[in-house]
Amino acid sequence: MIFRQFFDADSSTYTYLLASRRGGEALIIDPVKERLDHYLQAIRELDLRLVHAIDTHTHADHITALGDLRDATACTTIMGERSRAECVSRQVGDGELLRVDGITLQALYTPGHTDESFSFVLEPTAPRAVFTGDVLLIRSTGRTDFQAGDAGLSWHSIVDRLFALPDDTTVYPAHDYKGWTASSIGEEKRHNPRLAGKTQAQYVEIMDNLNLPNPRLMDVAIPANLACGQAPAA
Repeated sequence: MIFRQFFDADSSTYTYLLASRRGGEALIIDPVKERLDHYLQAIRELDLRLVHAIDTHTHADHITALGDLRDATACTTIMGERSRAECVSRQVGDGELLRVDGITLQALYTPGHTDESFSFVLEPTAPRAVFTGDVLLIRSTGRTDFQAGDAGLSWHSIVDRLFALPDDTTVYPAHDYKGWTASSIGEEKRHNPRLAGKTQAQYVEIMDNLNLPNPRLMDVAIPANLACGQAPAA
């Protein structure tokens, strides 16, 4: 399988490009507008045809490349069914399968960071990896204090849904701020300081008292991302 992990240093965002083979069909998860040329170069040099571009949720810290990738490759743009981004080509529901040339992703509704956040499980019959967006991070979790976030829902999404996956399932988040590139479900169960040994009430108290500043680009990024990263038509 072809797997490429891209990093945008400005927003600490990870983007993932997947394909089963050179010359085949591909999908991309959480692309960043400023890195469009990198994705197109990789797609071209690996002789891939991009079929799906997916956002796990409406990001607040960078502008998505969904619309630009659709223009450049004629791919389908995808978000979860609760997204308010009416520009996407397709909205997927909880449990829905996306199949691309030997690769299967299962959409998993995991609200908490936002009310429309989805994760995507790679090969759900024998899970190999899960792309968690901002819900579950490496040794951390996504903030829950804006975009209809909810710490209680975050707990349930992580503990009841993501932690139900096998322990050896690799965790690929949409962000990391400390230099980690991947984790596993088992590692996060044992070592995530916000979750390991904590009750739901303790987790909610932690999340409700983070007192973080708003993302620098939030006022620009959210409206842009509701238009798939492109200026709305006049």
